[in-house]
Amino acid sequence: MKTNYYRTNNCGELRISDVGKKVVLSGWLASIRKLGGIVFCTLRDQFGLTQLLFEDENMIKDMCKETVVRIEGEVVERSSKNPNMPTGDIEVKVAKIDVLGKCQPVLPFEIANAPSTKEELRLKYRYLDLRNPETQSYILYRAKMLNIVRNTMTDMGFTEVQTPILANSSPEGARDFIVPTVNAPGEFFALPQAPQQFKQLLMVSGFDKYFQIAPCFRNEPARADRTPGEFYQIDMEMSFATQEDVLANCEEFLMRIFKQLTDREYSKAPFKRIPYREAMEKYCSDKPDLRNPLIVHDLTKIFKDTEFNAFKGKTIKAVCAHVGDQSRKWYDEIGKVIVSYEGKGCAWLKYIDGQFNGSIAKFLTENDTKALIKEFDLKGDESIFIVADEEEMAIKLANVLRNTLGERLNLIDKNKIEIAWVVDFPFFEKNKETGAIDFGHNPFSMPQATIEELDSKDPFEIVAYQYDLVINGHECLSGAVRNHDQDIMLKVFNKVGYDEEVVKRKFGALYNAFSYGAPPHAGCAFGFDSLLMILLNKDLMREVIAFPLNNNARDLLMNAPSKIDEKTLRELGIQLIKK
Repeated sequence: MKTNYYRTNNCGELRISDVGKKVVLSGWLASIRKLGGIVFCTLRDQFGLTQLLFEDENMIKDMCKETVVRIEGEVVERSSKNPNMPTGDIEVKVAKIDVLGKCQPVLPFEIANAPSTKEELRLKYRYLDLRNPETQSYILYRAKMLNIVRNTMTDMGFTEVQTPILANSSPEGARDFIVPTVNAPGEFFALPQAPQQFKQLLMVSGFDKYFQIAPCFRNEPARADRTPGEFYQIDMEMSFATQEDVLANCEEFLMRIFKQLTDREYSKAPFKRIPYREAMEKYCSDKPDLRNPLIVHDLTKIFKDTEFNAFKGKTIKAVCAHVGDQSRKWYDEIGKVIVSYEGKGCAWLKYIDGQFNGSIAKFLTENDTKALIKEFDLKGDESIFIVADEEEMAIKLANVLRNTLGERLNLIDKNKIEIAWVVDFPFFEKNKETGAIDFGHNPFSMPQATIEELDSKDPFEIVAYQYDLVINGHECLSGAVRNHDQDIMLKVFNKVGYDEEVVKRKFGALYNAFSYGAPPHAGCAFGFDSLLMILLNKDLMREVIAFPLNNNARDLLMNAPSKIDEKTLRELGIQLIKK
């Protein structure tokens, strides 16, 4: 083994049994305390902290925190021990110190306080932010998870294959990142939104089970649980597989990695399955947080003849909950949340001693009262929260309402991991802008219909062999049985307005490959970052990525994206036009 001349031991690993040992440590000065001629410091590296004792304060003269040093000394027992430090029984009496890397005396923020520092500052100086042991631990956990995922997938018989980063543009639901090339002026690569076509081609190539921890690129806005630009997914595909085969393999995979990576309570396989339409009916979401017990009810029929103007002609959704003794202000705050999501407010009723009171109680007819008592099986001391709007907005607001009440009533156990499949997604949907038929989820999926039924059935009643895995309200997997039949492929694309020539041009490799003997195949992709975020119980995905973009899709550390010089643009044949 090659000798490391900079250290014999790592910080954080010395114990009382090492007393009397001569050691060499290297790291960052995390703290400096001068006490009348002697100095106590803590030295930090990736492995922990060790206290240093300098009996001559001149040894550390002019040094500041975060200076990188190498020290030589002897391990001694501490007179004042610290039970909160793994190395709290010992300290190193320093005989020699060398500066390996100087540090400015004024830091942009205190390393110890990094997690509570303004995010923009943390991302600008991410290399300082990552020195904080808590922040650094997320990246170390990420490395551990990468290793476990690879080992688990290989052990389950999957073969790791890397697919291209420079690919073709493909209509997969988000904007592409476009890449010019001097080799073909005026033509462009696209960074893959997912390895979708490549992994299907691998199945046509005769591979049995493929996986890859794949980088994916989508030119779209950020969310708390989604990073803009680049993210990673655990991509997998299986030949001669049904939907049941994929779901069973995914459940086995999750059970294996959860067993190794978390002590929290989590759903055991087989997971609950919820048809898409049921999910939208009960939760007004295709990714419901099942830690929240609240259910959404549709009151549109109950109020179809109402004289209350705010409800007339609207889709009406409601959630019933026991809220206890809350003030009028508390109810009004719920309404303000709904308004912040572009709703018109939230009506509410409280049922006590056989009577309704609340913001719309005076508008209730006797029939309304009876219908509400029956709909919610009211016993007493329940509150009903109601939103009314056009159908699409009412569904969105009901989901917000359910989540808000779950949070504010402390109904969600943050330490639990609740997992469910959402299945049977609609194959087609109505285009919001044109009203024409469009793909609902994934154009490469197999419809649950024969080629004859694709013509005879109402297209909006046809469902697909598509499935999502939802964990704590996050979509953590999306997948499908793939359409490997050329005739069915042409039929479904034709229904959304793509003729055979368009299909050949846009998906030529896949279309042609299917004419050379394509096996039935199915697969999915786990969101690697999503799984990691859930396992670490974090709300922001950026926390679990070493060098993330900020909420505006900018890299504050490297100042990207940035302008390209005119010479390079000319070489690429690109001319910028001001919008």
